[in-house]
Parts: sequence; C-alpha cells; structure tokens
Amino acid sequence: MIKRILTFLLVLGMPLLSSAEMTHSVPNGVMSLSAQASAETPQDVVHITLFYEQQANTAAPLTAALKQKTDQALREAKVQKQVAVHTGILAVYPSTNRDGRITGWRGRTELVLESNDFEAAAKLAGKLTAILHIGDVRFSLSPQARRAAQQKLALDAIADFRQQARAAAKAFGFSSYMIREVNIGYNGTGFEPRPVMMRAYAAPPAPSEAEVPIEGGKTLVSVTVSGSVQMK
Repeated sequence: MIKRILTFLLVLGMPLLSSAEMTHSVPNGVMSLSAQASAETPQDVVHITLFYEQQANTAAPLTAALKQKTDQALREAKVQKQVAVHTGILAVYPSTNRDGRITGWRGRTELVLESNDFEAAAKLAGKLTAILHIGDVRFSLSPQARRAAQQKLALDAIADFRQQARAAAKAFGFSSYMIREVNIGYNGTGFEPRPVMMRAYAAPPAPSEAEVPIEGGKTLVSVTVSGSVQMK
C-alpha cells in the first residue's frame, strides 16, 4: 500500500508537457511521398506442357504404359540442348460406379518444356506430338530479364520521388529537403497461360514435324519508391 502511495505521489510530482513542447517533440516539415514506375516487359521464357492419358482395367499395366510413354518422349527431347525438359505429374487413379466399386483405372503423365528459344521449343513440341498431346502453353519473365527491367524502373521511380520532393518543398516555402527514409518495392505478374484444348484418353496423333505456333505476351513490372523527407 505504501509503495502504491509513493508511486502516485511521484506521478503527481512529474511536470506535464505543455502542448507547445509536445508539438516541438515531433519534427516539423516532414512529408511522406510515393512514386511508381511501370513498364510492360516482353516475356522471354516459354513453358509447354505435353501430356498423355490412358485408361485400363488394372493399375499396374497402366502405370507401366504411362512410364513407357514418358521415357520415349524424354529420349526424343534430350537429343537437343536448346530446350530444358523435365517430367510433370504422373498420376493413376480409379474410376468408380454409383456403388463406389472400382470399374477401371485412369492415368496421366506430363512432360514440360522450358526455353527462351521460342523457335526451338516450338519445333520440339511439334515433334513430340507424335507421342504426346499439348496441354497448355505459358510464358514468363526470366530472372535476368525481370532484374534488368526492375533496375531501370527503379532509377525512373527514384528520379520521380526526388522531383516530387523538390516541387513540394518549394511549394511549401522551403529551399531544400533531406531524405529521412526510403523504401523500394518490386512487383510483377507471373505466368500467363495460353490454354490448348485437351482430348482426354485419345490415341496419340500420327507422327508430325509441324511446328507449334507460339507467341509470348508481356508482363507488367512495377517499382514503387516510398518514404519521407525533411523539408528545410
């Protein structure tokens, strides 16, 4: 109880800050600003997914058939070096009737092509249609292209930020400014799909060397510079 009384007396004895002192404790002439620079950047990487689907009465032969298709496509694809190739999903799942009894099995295997050489990827995809079907085509920015675009946009956004600071300082009657803090943020959209119609459980088409027509789009890349300045 005595401690509580002493604490209360100490609080009462502390001098209270006047409104003028509280105002001076916060820096005057501080202004928050934000600037953004954006640009549509051509996508330079293509991702092509090819697939094969089949159904069977039992799971084991179906799995073996899907693996055989995958291995065959991989052998054809790895002959060249301009296009990176990796496997996608390989799934086998049951088909059931109304009573929940398994009546058969379905399976799907995928192969994914990735390259910044659109022509080489298109030719390889056309060649592999003798074995697989084309599922979808997607485009993206490579890390190198995204970084180059962001570096250029960052310079533009910083220049805009500084111009805003100079103009605002002058408009408020100050002669100059000093940057207190600044943050740079980056963003951009990811994949943009170009879907192709799929034919489920169809037999592979006849061998063809036809080149798959592909054309990339653009990705919006943005850089934001935000922070505060002290006007002087």
